[in-house]
Amino acid sequence: MPISKLHVCQCANCQSSGEHPDKKLHLQMNLLLSRLDEQQRRWYVAVESNRIGYGGIRLLSEITGLDEKTIQRGQEELEQKFVDRPIDQIRSEGGGRQPVEKKTQK
Repeated sequence: MPISKLHVCQCANCQSSGEHPDKKLHLQMNLLLSRLDEQQRRWYVAVESNRIGYGGIRLLSEITGLDEKTIQRGQEELEQKFVDRPIDQIRSEGGGRQPVEKKTQK
């Protein structure tokens, strides 16, 4: 699996020029996220957002670069205990780009 680009945190603490304890944590979170697939990223950020509570979705969106709707979707999937999620594949059935038909000459 290719490693995705490392997101730079956009929170106020990380954007300031001084040192802040959250900078190291946010860097580590984004480093971990760069090695996970799309659903694992969504679920991890949803767990962290739930841990923070009110305002967690917006904060984690700034830290990770994930869209707020993606984090909400992860929270919903966790709440439903992955009932609708396939076990042996990343995308749901029919997800992703459709195959391109090969054109043949007659």
